[in-house]
Amino acid sequence: MSESLRTIHALTGHFLEDFRPGQVYRHKGGKTVTEGLFATFTEFAMTSNPLAKNARYARAYGFEGLVCPPGVAMLVAFSQTVEDVSENARANLEYIDMRFGAPVYIGDTIEVETRVLGVRASSSRPNLGIVHVQSTGRKNIGAADEAVVMTWQRKVQVYKRDESAELHEGNVDPEPVDCELRLPAYDPGRDYKSLAHLSSPDSYFEDFEAGTRIEHSRGRTMTDEHIHLTAVLDNTSQVHCNQFMIDLNPKQYVGGRLIIFGGIPFVLCLGLSSPDVGDNALGDVVYSTGRHTAPLFAGDTVFAATEVRGKRDFPGRPDLGILETKLLGHKFERAKEEAEPSEAPESKAAKRPRSEAEPSEAPEGWKKTRIFELDREIAVKRRSHYAG
Repeated sequence: MSESLRTIHALTGHFLEDFRPGQVYRHKGGKTVTEGLFATFTEFAMTSNPLAKNARYARAYGFEGLVCPPGVAMLVAFSQTVEDVSENARANLEYIDMRFGAPVYIGDTIEVETRVLGVRASSSRPNLGIVHVQSTGRKNIGAADEAVVMTWQRKVQVYKRDESAELHEGNVDPEPVDCELRLPAYDPGRDYKSLAHLSSPDSYFEDFEAGTRIEHSRGRTMTDEHIHLTAVLDNTSQVHCNQFMIDLNPKQYVGGRLIIFGGIPFVLCLGLSSPDVGDNALGDVVYSTGRHTAPLFAGDTVFAATEVRGKRDFPGRPDLGILETKLLGHKFERAKEEAEPSEAPESKAAKRPRSEAEPSEAPEGWKKTRIFELDREIAVKRRSHYAG
């Protein structure tokens, strides 16, 4: 044995030059949705849908028990991809075609795999590039109730390990994934109307009108709690928890501060909208596209609004309708301060024309900064079938 101690500087996660189109990652760990995890994130996000609050209500609707809200299922699945895909990322640029399948219950175990769809160099920064991936989460693999719970694509801005490294640039097509929203059948023999007082009286399908913008009344201030929440999810990205790393090279990192994990404003905006839009939803169908348009830091307060874009029938379900919406998250900043650089400098959102900027609905001395946007379709109950 040598008398000198050998030191190994371990590198975790993958860098831009490690990705190859068509490559598949079967992510480590998996995660079981415990009662503590379920309660932590449904309560943190201010979710109000009784399917996630009241087991009697959920069972009356034909579910096995409390139903994991789609945003919470997303957090559990998404976080498993971080070590392989985005631990060495600068920013998450875009979510694409996020679809939901089987419901997730307390006790279900979710495991995820990811396929690399594309790799390209940054057009402006030699140490960065874009990785495009497709991820799929399944629950209870090998059991009788094994099922796809969600599938999605995302684009991530990833650092190179070696700025001079050659990249495996190129693209492959996404694989088809059977992921349709699974809901219990409507049972005309059940007394749904006796439960109507447990949800909002004015958020049924009939209550919405296209061309309406709903400003949700509640907000939530983020503190350093985000570090704990991110750790609970096993998200290991250092930009969310390692301030020393950022202090060594603050110009390399957005804002020179810890960025709050993007899944947190994502799920929080869903929760803030819940009393007005999601209280009488049986599930979310698809998020066709979504993106973070500015970073969120500790001390910021998150607010949300929903634009109703359209309504249509739910195929084969006369008791439900599909609500087409755009979910918007924002924060307020002191007007005299310089705007923080966009978390997604190469995304389409960052290049939005001034004419599409957020309306100036801010108190004097403040400016309104949009932080998140999501095109969202929701399966909403009809009052005619559930409340009389």
